[in-house]
Amino acid sequence: MKKVIIIGGGASGMMAALTAAEDRENKVIVLERQQRVGRKLLSTGNGRCNLTNIYAEGKNYHGEQADFALPALEAFPPEKVLEYFHSLGLLTVTEPSGRVYPLSDSANSVLDVLRFAMARAGVELRTSCTVTDIARGRNGTYQVCTDAGSLDADRLIVACGGAAGAKLGGVMDGYELLKPLGHKRTKLLPSLVQLICEGDFTRSLKGVRCDCALKLTGGEYEAESAGELQFTENGISGPASFEISRAAAFAGQGEIHIDFLRKYSLSDVENLLKVRCGSYPTLEAGELLTGMLHNRLGRMLVKFSGISAGEQLKNLSADSIKKISALCKDFVLKLKGTEGFDKAQVTAGGIKTSGFNPQTMESWFMPGLFLCGELLDIDGDCGGFNLQWAWASGRLAGRLGK
Repeated sequence: MKKVIIIGGGASGMMAALTAAEDRENKVIVLERQQRVGRKLLSTGNGRCNLTNIYAEGKNYHGEQADFALPALEAFPPEKVLEYFHSLGLLTVTEPSGRVYPLSDSANSVLDVLRFAMARAGVELRTSCTVTDIARGRNGTYQVCTDAGSLDADRLIVACGGAAGAKLGGVMDGYELLKPLGHKRTKLLPSLVQLICEGDFTRSLKGVRCDCALKLTGGEYEAESAGELQFTENGISGPASFEISRAAAFAGQGEIHIDFLRKYSLSDVENLLKVRCGSYPTLEAGELLTGMLHNRLGRMLVKFSGISAGEQLKNLSADSIKKISALCKDFVLKLKGTEGFDKAQVTAGGIKTSGFNPQTMESWFMPGLFLCGELLDIDGDCGGFNLQWAWASGRLAGRLGK
């Protein structure tokens, strides 16, 4: 019987464990430093667990060698992921955007079916177990040192995640454990994270949500997105913001252009405002955008344009209407950076994929050593793509090269 040790009980680690356990010749042990497995999984999708995206493909993934992800994604695409989870008893619902959630709308449902499946398959879970060192044995085995003693493994899968989400289990452990084995990492940056902007006016908009289009400009790293945006104490958050956060982290600074009325042209907006002024001549300017944008956001744009909120609409000049219309279509924020790893959902960067076989996830120069999940230099867009990578890479690693 072969002993397979998996370091990390997150999404990719659990999938790797279940896959390895399909071979009855394997004794599978999962080592998890926290008190329970899957803690970070419970926070995904705001607690709903966006477990995949049916539109996932190569273009949704990033890294120095982004194509590294393709074999795993092709072997275990979203439709097979859903078939697998359905076989475990999970019911799901797919949104028009392609995002897939458990029908229960609770991440606990996803974790529970995984736990039940591991128990049925005979996977041994050792929680509150921190791995301190990995050594290669002369006979091709691996010695795994933990704070509770040492274990020998015929095959070793490292799936201990990235640096993002420290409060939920994000650690640097994997990078440090692999360093003595010759595997190097790229630069690490937070991704799917809030953006920090100059100025304090966003504070007055804290909590306001809106549908918009975003564009990051001003340097080598440019990006565009569209969808929900949320203002925070010191910047912006929400899915649309997360989509450009990877580029923002690499850029460090630049300009964020916001189109608050992305489905209307500039001339359409000007005409709408002219009609409003003609229909309600005595209405105060602070209400000019009422019914079009969130009230607080509308008043901020009027104030930002330099128009007195108490001015009557009949007194607004054509230039004033043009100025406010332009702000609605292109409001510019100065980017200062991003929040840190503690608030990030994903790590951009990781262990260099050049050291691993994309067809098996096995190390090129350390036979029997496999990697999967966020620890590798592969990260996905916002919307279920990162969990899709976790399942696909964990599934491939769990086959142990077969």
